[in-house]
Amino acid sequence: MTFSGPLASAQARMGHALFTRIAGPDGYEARARIHETPGPRWFPADAPIRRVHGDASTFVGGLRALLLQSLHPLAMAGVAGHSGYRGDPWGRLARTSTFLAFTTFGTAEDAQDMVDRIRAVHERVRGKTEDGRPYRASDPRLLTWVHIAEADSFLTAYERYGERPLGPGEADEYLQQSGRVAAALGAENVPQTRRELEEAFADYRPELEASREALDTAQFLLREPPLPRAVRLGYAPLAAGAVALLPDWARTELGIDRWHTRTFGPLGGAVATRAVRWGLGSAESRGHLRDTSRTA
Repeated sequence: MTFSGPLASAQARMGHALFTRIAGPDGYEARARIHETPGPRWFPADAPIRRVHGDASTFVGGLRALLLQSLHPLAMAGVAGHSGYRGDPWGRLARTSTFLAFTTFGTAEDAQDMVDRIRAVHERVRGKTEDGRPYRASDPRLLTWVHIAEADSFLTAYERYGERPLGPGEADEYLQQSGRVAAALGAENVPQTRRELEEAFADYRPELEASREALDTAQFLLREPPLPRAVRLGYAPLAAGAVALLPDWARTELGIDRWHTRTFGPLGGAVATRAVRWGLGSAESRGHLRDTSRTA
């Protein structure tokens, strides 16, 4: 839908503010490279991964993923010790969104280059938890946990708030496609179907608990977001939607049961997704689903 006058101006301002927060100061330059560079892609234009990752529901799914990922003490120790999630939260978000965009929509060459860069970073991230357990970001099991928490979150959010429903079998296809990226990063035994995803969560469940860093992350993301006070009012529905989509056991671990209601949480997620979609425009209008390049 095309607007004119004050409404169009408001939409443009909101879209610019959202985009630069997510993609960082170089976001427009990166977007041009991703979508305008000719060459084969990892995924075809009509791939479920493009539909899911190009949708506004990723805002809700991304926040859910951060909360869920924090429940693995070794993964959370790596984030707390090396990524600066409190000191530079927007920088971390921009790096994550850029990786997602290049591997989903970029050329095969750029996607592989991005994977190689992240693998090099992971090799340098290592240390010990507060109770002395060693961790390294390149550990295949930790990489698989981060992937399944992210894939499940994006898929869950899209199935709830996505612009175009997935067809029969497309959820499994999404998992196979996102799993390709995870395997390229070094993850192993990556789930290929919804059933395998459920089995993977059951396998990791004994390892998951809310460490001090995880509780601090939930506090930071839900009650102290790095946003101006006026903007926090708009952030609240998004946060409520993300919490509402968490498994019951995850909310209990993080001590955020009271954030979840049967009505406001899902409604908040729907309102937030529609607002983001209005500000940024649909995935189709941004060209994400019109790429006709070959796949690799």
